[in-house]
Amino acid sequence: MRLLVFFDLPVVKKEDRKEYQKFRKFLINDGYYMLQFSVYSRLCNNQETLDKHIKRLVKNLPKKGSVRYLQVTEKQYGAMKIVLGEKNKKEKYQKVEQLSVF
Repeated sequence: MRLLVFFDLPVVKKEDRKEYQKFRKFLINDGYYMLQFSVYSRLCNNQETLDKHIKRLVKNLPKKGSVRYLQVTEKQYGAMKIVLGEKNKKEKYQKVEQLSVF
């Protein structure tokens, strides 16, 4: 499964820019990578992991702005079409790691 995060945060005031950077750093440190400006994606192996990262996201929300998330399956994510531009380097090489239990 994939967790997509979309955000639009104010950056006019100095303290707003600081909040923006703090939120962006949280996303990167939590394993998200940037798809586009203000659109980040994270791979989750199962629903439990997805729920854990949603809780982390909610806990680290900035004070102002708009933040949304969308959870999609790998099949849905793989069906995404690029109409202008191309996949970035991380997208090209990121593979789904599945957990096998014996």
